[in-house]
Amino acid sequence: MLRYILLYGVIAGAGVGVPLSILTLTMSGQAMMQYGMLVGYLTMLIALSAIFLAIKRHRDIDLGGVIRFWPALMLGLGISVVAGVIYVMAWEVSCALAHADFAGAYARAMIAEQQAKGVSGPALERFRAEMEQFKVQYANPLYRWPMTFAEIFPVGVIVSLVSAALLRNSRFMAARPGWNAGESSLVPGKR
Repeated sequence: MLRYILLYGVIAGAGVGVPLSILTLTMSGQAMMQYGMLVGYLTMLIALSAIFLAIKRHRDIDLGGVIRFWPALMLGLGISVVAGVIYVMAWEVSCALAHADFAGAYARAMIAEQQAKGVSGPALERFRAEMEQFKVQYANPLYRWPMTFAEIFPVGVIVSLVSAALLRNSRFMAARPGWNAGESSLVPGKR
């Protein structure tokens, strides 16, 4: 099972880390995309579909078509941890290469948003102070790394829960008779 955790964790991590790095490097110095969160979480969801594939493969190939909920969930969570670590590393490397000031850009965008809402005076100054505190905290890797990990890990938990719940039913997407993991032919039962 550790083999599946590492293999599919790296696949999921690369599936989310590579697009993150490309976007970070190409968008360096530019304003945050309006739909950045949507694109980011959609990319995470697609990449973390590797959890479903890993659980199904483990169930069908290694366990004879049957897996219990808890072992399936643990496999999914393990993959989520590996993918999350790779995601954090991709963010750190791409921000370093791009010399990106994410905290500063985020703080400026949030202050501009508050100003657009009509916030001014002491309330705006309090908010500016909060954003300055955020920038100081974000500069600390012991704050930034868990915060970055917390972006992807809950998505992995949800995908793991759904995958484990669906695949514990041995009739759900059951392996077809005649398919063998060692066969090289695309035709079932033929070599």
